[in-house]
Amino acid sequence: MDFTSHNNMNPGSPELEVNGRRLVVLGGGESGVGAAILGKKLGMDVFLSDSGTLAPAYARELTERGIPFEQGGHTPELILNADEVVKSPGIPPTAPLIEQLVARNIPIISEIELAGRHTPAKMVCITGSNGKTTTTMLIYHILRKAGLDVGLAGNVGRSLAWQVAENDHDVYVVELSSFQLENMYRFRANVAVLLNITPDHLDRYGFEMQNYIDAKFRILQNQTPADAFIFWEDDPVITAQLKRFETEARLYPFAEHRHEDSAAWINDNGKIIFHTPVEDFEMSRDELSLKGLHNLFNSMAAGLSACLLDIRKESLREALSDFEGVEHRLEPAGTVDGVRWINDSKATNVNSCWYALEAMPDTKSTILILGGKDKGNDYSEILPLVEQKVKVIVAMGLHNEKIVDYFNGHVDAVISTDSLQEAVDTCHMMAEKGDTVLLSPCCASFDLFKSYEDRGRQFKDAVRRLADSADSTDKQ
Repeated sequence: MDFTSHNNMNPGSPELEVNGRRLVVLGGGESGVGAAILGKKLGMDVFLSDSGTLAPAYARELTERGIPFEQGGHTPELILNADEVVKSPGIPPTAPLIEQLVARNIPIISEIELAGRHTPAKMVCITGSNGKTTTTMLIYHILRKAGLDVGLAGNVGRSLAWQVAENDHDVYVVELSSFQLENMYRFRANVAVLLNITPDHLDRYGFEMQNYIDAKFRILQNQTPADAFIFWEDDPVITAQLKRFETEARLYPFAEHRHEDSAAWINDNGKIIFHTPVEDFEMSRDELSLKGLHNLFNSMAAGLSACLLDIRKESLREALSDFEGVEHRLEPAGTVDGVRWINDSKATNVNSCWYALEAMPDTKSTILILGGKDKGNDYSEILPLVEQKVKVIVAMGLHNEKIVDYFNGHVDAVISTDSLQEAVDTCHMMAEKGDTVLLSPCCASFDLFKSYEDRGRQFKDAVRRLADSADSTDKQ
């Protein structure tokens, strides 16, 4: 792919004069602090405001750089005088302060939007309801292994704005959520990857699926004929949307079985075929380090991205073969008394849990831990796999009623628990040698945990304690 004559700007869009403009940043996490640092470097009058408490490391960064900030609440008169606002993705558009800013016609952008305006780097951007992090990390692994000067940003890695301010790279691999895409306007992805679209975060989008779809498709805005759009062509939502959505980008669809226009597929001999104008490449599916159908699609998307960036076949094959996977995504947590424990805490929606269950044994030997903050879940998608593979469901959360009511009668038992430790103890009691305990919650983590990472780490710690206890008993 020839990127030489195109920078990352929306063609024809003039660069904004930023020196002296007042930039207010709402949210003092990684992205917010990064945006403040970049704004300061650009000569902007920066102020950061957070309704909560900043992590000590972030507060120290702002203090040492002379960037004024407040925490524990917002002061409207220090915010509503902004020329532009960078908003944390977690702040919904319905927040009263955001509505006040909109009423005053004060532009609200994302940290990614701000950073993209001030770097000539090429952007490989990944979104989708499931598989984003694995695909992002895999592409980053491939490009680093090939020797490119590459940064990792978005939902993983460091703040894009922070890197642009202090350690800019030639290429960035950026994981983008629908929340981040909401406030991106001039930003342009040189390679856009859309893995899939299934219901998620519908509580954010007025329980209207089309609103969520529209947010995901913002990844294609501003693409030119020099750019690439990689997508799963068996996704019914994506294919239906493409019939009414026009893009100038070149299309590179992938599928399990070849279609007329496929750029990647599996042939009858079990080999993945990558077919692009830049590169033709094939490798056996058995060579992939990541197993399971969902990881086949993730590897296809990553491989196509690498082909379009002219990565050598040898480097691509090696990287696809030795990638070690992502924490909290079908991550082995240990084996205790012949029972496998799997940490899939990153499965925060129903479709992600479907892929986890698809990878489980066909025998009815899985104990499934579900629960958390329900985002409008429809569990019918996983019901056939649950009936086929799951013998017990352990509901873990503050509000388990929906899970208990839905699955009662479809498995041998549905047990409600109020904490992670109680859930682990229950699974240990119910499991038999040869079983698998799968934490794949289908829900967000914010009822009992700080994040899905916190949930996954607490789960692994609990399994570790269980293993230590079993070892101690065996030695007595």
